[in-house]
Amino acid sequence: MVSLSVYFEDPFWVGVLEIVQDGELRAVRFVLGAEPTDAELYEFLMRHGVALLERAEGAPAVPADTRRGPRANPKRAAKLAARAAGRVSLRSTASQEAMRVELESRKQEAAADRKARERAQAEHRREVARRKRVERRRDR
Repeated sequence: MVSLSVYFEDPFWVGVLEIVQDGELRAVRFVLGAEPTDAELYEFLMRHGVALLERAEGAPAVPADTRRGPRANPKRAAKLAARAAGRVSLRSTASQEAMRVELESRKQEAAADRKARERAQAEHRREVARRKRVERRRDR
């Protein structure tokens, strides 16, 4: 099952594409910018939908919690929500967990790429310095 959620996250509108398959959830987050109309959202999905689905398929999977309890009394639910908002909770929804895992993996990949790039630059600088040293000795 594929679902798309669009919500406002100050200062931009953000979309979350979720794929639930075989009890696992994969999610990808993307920024839309200004509030999209239905037509703009449809056009965006037609243009970038396949890439978003591929990104979501490549995202790490987390277990999907598909069970739902009985509906709570609205007044009780409001009271519980206010109480939960009063304390910091470390729990998150499955899609938030999937996005967090994807972000962490991208951060690790970026760090590895950055280290490799820095190593290559340092090697290049050493090679240039060695060549200059050899040239200076030849000039004597």
